[in-house]
Order: sequence, then structure tokens, then C-alpha cells
Amino acid sequence: MTRFALVRRLPVLLLALALPVLAQEAVLRKNLAERIPQLPKIDEVTRTPIPGLYEVRIGTDIYYADEKGDHLIQGSLIDTRSKINLTDARIDKLTAVAFAELPLKDAVVIKQGNGQRRLAVFVDPNCGYCKRFERDLQAVKDVTIYTFLYPILGADSTAKARDIWCAKDAAKTWRSWMIDGATPAKTMGKCDTAALDRNIEFGHKYRVQGTPAVFFEDGTRKPGALPLAEVERLLLAAAKKG
Repeated sequence: MTRFALVRRLPVLLLALALPVLAQEAVLRKNLAERIPQLPKIDEVTRTPIPGLYEVRIGTDIYYADEKGDHLIQGSLIDTRSKINLTDARIDKLTAVAFAELPLKDAVVIKQGNGQRRLAVFVDPNCGYCKRFERDLQAVKDVTIYTFLYPILGADSTAKARDIWCAKDAAKTWRSWMIDGATPAKTMGKCDTAALDRNIEFGHKYRVQGTPAVFFEDGTRKPGALPLAEVERLLLAAAKKG
């Protein structure tokens, strides 16, 4: 067969290879839908490095199933050679957020020094780790911090987030509460708190399941109250990538 003839037949060959895979995926989708009717619609089925095991993606939730859907597994898939949690890596990719896509207008903005570097953090006003992290952030130089009020710990968190957001100087009120323990003044009159609702919606969409959750300009995302040295390292890495 000449090279020209092979090139002409290439689309047919690729289709022939793809058909069994598509058929297998259809069987898996059909069986899971019939056997677990409460399972939400499957968005994607892909092969894993393990023969006969498939990744089943529903939104940003990851499951695993055999090729016939006889068994469905919920848990982490770990590569023991590289020590990489493949499930976490996949979810990180699915929930990655470009800094430019963050709704910065819905954040309390705090500028330190020249504010040239940037990071964003989702926080609950009653989160102890958030308070510790806020104290540490004071020492970071030349950074703009976008604080997304994300009240997920109960009704009091929602009330405090509202009072902080509606304050005349939200940034000062936020720091006073988180660092000094000064209770925000109760909101008087009308105040547009739609931003808080949008923050909750955004967080649910991108699996912000705990606070603080920190986002850097290069798309890196980290959970928890990071040590100051780690914050500096990630800010430096983000600047180099930019």
C-alpha cells in the first residue's frame, strides 16, 4: 500500500478503532442508567490506566466502573509508582479557575504595598483557620488580596458576611473582625447582598468545600491556611509564569 493510499484510508481506520470504544461506552452508560436511576446524567466516560476500568464523570464528581457497569466505585485512584492521586489531579483540572474568570467585583479588596501581586481567597467569617490565615496575610508585601465572603458555617456566618459586605469600609471591617475580634455593626437599611449569593453559587460550581481556599494568578489553587513561606513561594511561581 502506498503512503498516499494509507493517508486516504486513515480516517476509516481511526473510525474502525473508535467504534468498539464508543459501543463499550454506550453499554456502560445504559447499564448504569438502568440499574441506578437516581444517578445524575453521565457527562463523560474515559478509560483509566487500569485495563477494563473506566472513569465516569458526572459534573466534577468522579466515579469508576468496569466495562459493563456491573460495579461502580467511589474513591481515589492512586498511582503507587509516582505516588500521585489521579482522582484528585483530575478534579483539580476540572475545577481549575483562571484568575481572570474570578468575579473580582464580588470580592472585598485589600491592597498591601504596591499591590502588584494578586491572590484571591474564599473565606467564612467564623472560620478559625481563616482568621489565622488573615493574620499571616498582613505580612505579605506588595499584594492585592481579593476576599470572597463565603459563609458556609451557618446562619451567623451569613449575618456577619452581610454586615461586613454592607459596611462603609468593608475591607477595614473585615480585618477588624478577623484580627481584632471587633463585631461588625449590624446592617441598617437596604443593601445589595447579591454578591454573597453569587459567591456561594460560584463556590459550589467549582467545589470550594472548605475555607480558606486560595487562588493564585497562574491558576494554582490550594486549600487551607497556607504557611506564609508557601504563600510567598506560590506568588513567586505565579509571577514567573506570567
